[in-house]
Amino acid sequence: MAFITPDPRHLDGRADRAPRRGGGLPGDARYLAWDGSQDLPDLTADQLVDAMADDILEHGSLEEALRALMQRGVGVDQPGRADLRGLRDLLERLREHREEILKRGTLADPLADVRRELDEIVAQERAGVQRRLDETEPGHAPPAADGVRDGQPRGGRPGDAIAPDPQLAQLLRRLAARSLERLDALPPDVGGRLRALGDYEFLDPGAQQRYSDLVDRLRHSTLDRYAQGLADAVKGMRPEDLAAQRAMVRDLNDLLARRIAGDEPSQEDLDRFLAEHGGFFPGARTLDGVIEQLAARMGAMESLLQSMSPEQRAELQDAISALLRDDRLAVDLARLAGQLDMLLPGGLGQPQAFSGDAPLGLEGALAQLDQLGALDALEGQLDGTTGPGDLASIDRAQVRDLLGPDAERDLNALDDLTRQLEDAGYVERRGERLELTPRATRRIGQKVLDDLFAKLRRDAFGGHRLDQAGHGGEREEVSKPLEFGDPFWLDLRSTFGNALRREENAPSVRAAGDPLHLRPEDFEVYRSEHATSASTVLLLDLSRSMLLRGCYTAAKRVAIALDTLIRTEFPRDALSVVGFAYSAHEIRRGALAGLSYSELEYGTNLQHGLHLARRILARSRAANREVIVITDGEPTAHTERDGRVEFAYPPTRRTVEMTLREVVRCTRDGITINTFMLDQSPSLTNFVGYLTEINRGRAFYAEPDRLGEYVLVDFVRNRTGRVG
Repeated sequence: MAFITPDPRHLDGRADRAPRRGGGLPGDARYLAWDGSQDLPDLTADQLVDAMADDILEHGSLEEALRALMQRGVGVDQPGRADLRGLRDLLERLREHREEILKRGTLADPLADVRRELDEIVAQERAGVQRRLDETEPGHAPPAADGVRDGQPRGGRPGDAIAPDPQLAQLLRRLAARSLERLDALPPDVGGRLRALGDYEFLDPGAQQRYSDLVDRLRHSTLDRYAQGLADAVKGMRPEDLAAQRAMVRDLNDLLARRIAGDEPSQEDLDRFLAEHGGFFPGARTLDGVIEQLAARMGAMESLLQSMSPEQRAELQDAISALLRDDRLAVDLARLAGQLDMLLPGGLGQPQAFSGDAPLGLEGALAQLDQLGALDALEGQLDGTTGPGDLASIDRAQVRDLLGPDAERDLNALDDLTRQLEDAGYVERRGERLELTPRATRRIGQKVLDDLFAKLRRDAFGGHRLDQAGHGGEREEVSKPLEFGDPFWLDLRSTFGNALRREENAPSVRAAGDPLHLRPEDFEVYRSEHATSASTVLLLDLSRSMLLRGCYTAAKRVAIALDTLIRTEFPRDALSVVGFAYSAHEIRRGALAGLSYSELEYGTNLQHGLHLARRILARSRAANREVIVITDGEPTAHTERDGRVEFAYPPTRRTVEMTLREVVRCTRDGITINTFMLDQSPSLTNFVGYLTEINRGRAFYAEPDRLGEYVLVDFVRNRTGRVG
């Protein structure tokens, strides 16, 4: 779908600019096709409540509904509104980005670039040695820059050969020969070359600088992953430079070994460690915080080692040892990595299957593994999100860097859900809990009712009114000529229209400014519906079998829809809801949406439910009194006169008799009982047959997904009314 949006480059920016005649837009406004860069308004609070309604009804928990909404997001088929993409979408984008990174290169030889640069440094040094040898040859002319001072040649004209000092020449030849001999003896592996060149005395300044830069770069990209500042400490290579790192690694290894052995370090031990070595772990306050920082720091290196072949791994480990140049510390660091791998749930680092064609060097591979580690950490945070409050701790800058600004916007929108619902008056805080407000329950009820109506056939409600004149009642939007006894709900427009048409058709034309004369036949009034008042009790089976058979949510929807229908369409009627299982209790109408699984019990005490319904209806003066029973099984419990509940399955003769006695009492009081069965078992069918024979009510069988249609249609069809 393409959206049209004004291009700000073609607007003059004046807020008070007069619109075109007829309410059009400014003539110089230019409109461009939607390209994804424009901001769309967020979802409204109404749309959010509608999106959560099904989950609230399913789970009876606002927190569960919020979690579900955060996971799936909300798709809006409405121009000008942006979809709210949920955590699942963010996780999917994260995994796609991971696959993209893995396809960028291959780990065929991660040290190839280091090996190549070492070869170039050796070649440059050889060339430098050769130049020094050439300078010792008789007749060698030094470069002009070396033989000129203040524009004048030293010892002769430019280009003249300078006789070398024989002793200096002999010294240079011996030094050069020794250098070439050492260069020829360099080992082929990277670690060996780094060690040998570390002790080599370069004759070429450029080659020496390149080697120093390479070693510094490699140390920072590898050693600092084990301990912060280790690369700079190694660079000095004095004992005191590495003392702090050695002590930290040794003490940390001791703490980790104690945890692995089940002897958790005391807070005093941890405080002592942080007091001495806390600078290596900024912000850490616990041992878990230290481990978390180490895992993030060392994870990429360990992943790289696990992703390499055994030969490559050995070469890299040897190279790191050469860069470190401290065998005792190297052993301690290896032990540290091994203990972390034992302590972390998923291990320290994971092998990665790079599948691209471009070769990855050491630093490039570590950079990509750092990014993969950050993606893994973000995935863990998103997976562990249980509510909107958990999103605040997720680093927005990291989300933007890894997944782009759209992902950051979506995360902020998810984080803002609760505030948006609170501002709209749909939820309120009660201590640490969030609860639905009455406004939210009304909105959910209307949503359920609208959904049920949308499923009904167009003629499903035909015939629930009588074509007889009535008095009083509810006003409709259709008018009729005034008759004696009608409520005087005057339709002014139709009344004046009748008078104008009558006078325009009269023989004498009315002049402009003449008063308009009304006659009795001109008057029209709105039609009215006179309906007898009704009082209904909905008996809702809350036994555990309703949940096991998948009927619970459907029955709950019916209760909410019927409540909304009566409140909005038949405000003179009364509805009460009674839940029954082991015993019966009245349910507050505003609490219907929040009914949860935890309230379900064993037993089907219909007798107590009918008894409570009869007491409720006894207080009503309505002409029609009805009980609607929704159940999936025959009665299995009853209440004795002393209040003791008797439960038995299969049901006893006593339970059936006590329930039918209550049916007789309801019948004597003029209460109609209509039963909606959610199961066709012979025992339930036989019992309901006895019930309807006594009460003369109606009995229906309905599948759970059609229950709402059956109940609403039956209720409205049997609602007596007269149209006036």
